Amino acid sequence: MTTTTVTTAPPEKHAPAAVADERPRTRRRGLAPGRRLPAARLTGPLLLLVLWAAASAAGRLDPGAVPAPWTVLETGARLWTDGTLTDDILTSLQRAGSGFAIGLTAGVLLALASGLTRTGEALIDGTVNLNRAIPTLGLIPLFILWLGIGETFKIAIIAIVVYIPIYLNTHAALSGIDHRFVELAEVQGLSKLAFIREIVVPGALPGFFVGLRLGVTGSWLGLVVLEQINATSGLGYLMFQAQNYGQSDVILVGLVVYGVFGLISDSVVRLIERRVLSWRRTLSN
Repeated sequence: MTTTTVTTAPPEKHAPAAVADERPRTRRRGLAPGRRLPAARLTGPLLLLVLWAAASAAGRLDPGAVPAPWTVLETGARLWTDGTLTDDILTSLQRAGSGFAIGLTAGVLLALASGLTRTGEALIDGTVNLNRAIPTLGLIPLFILWLGIGETFKIAIIAIVVYIPIYLNTHAALSGIDHRFVELAEVQGLSKLAFIREIVVPGALPGFFVGLRLGVTGSWLGLVVLEQINATSGLGYLMFQAQNYGQSDVILVGLVVYGVFGLISDSVVRLIERRVLSWRRTLSN
């Protein structure tokens, strides 16, 4: 009689689930730009200022053509102390503010009339685009004949420079509102005023703020040219007089003031935009 011996292997020890899966787990990279850095937009201007100072200290720049930053600062302080720079800044702010207010009002009203009615679009949109195709500064001789060579034509030109980008961007935002929102408003029985408040205004605000930023910048760009035409005050007049006497430091003072005002006004518009459109989840926030 033959006996068979059966040997049983010891049971396998199963590794824990966490150890069994030995494949490396890599974290997926985020596609968003990341957290906003404080005062990040000042990095570029500060870097430019450092490079300018370093090149001036190393003697790489001709002081007669491009004075050092400290020279420009001393000139600005002198002009501020004797009251010249203060008066010119106030005059430029008044001109830019008046033209900007008129252009802002005209741009918004024309965009609403053109974006909400077919009749307004037929009458307004083509005319504004024709105006956009004509160089605004090329209208200066004609406006001088119409309005004279005083302050009125300067404010009118600034208003034209401002209203065109505000109109174009606001009108584009109005035209881009999804028609399903219009159908929803009709189903809900909203009145015309409620429709504008609940649908039109929120839909048009993003484009409006883009146009507003371009309009603010345009008001300063137009002011530089206009204040050199039969003006007796203003930053442009100050720079024009400095050109006649070869004072490059005074010209740079005017350019720096223009740049600072442009950066501040753009930052204010951005801040208002973030506050008003805080309900949006966008790539920037």
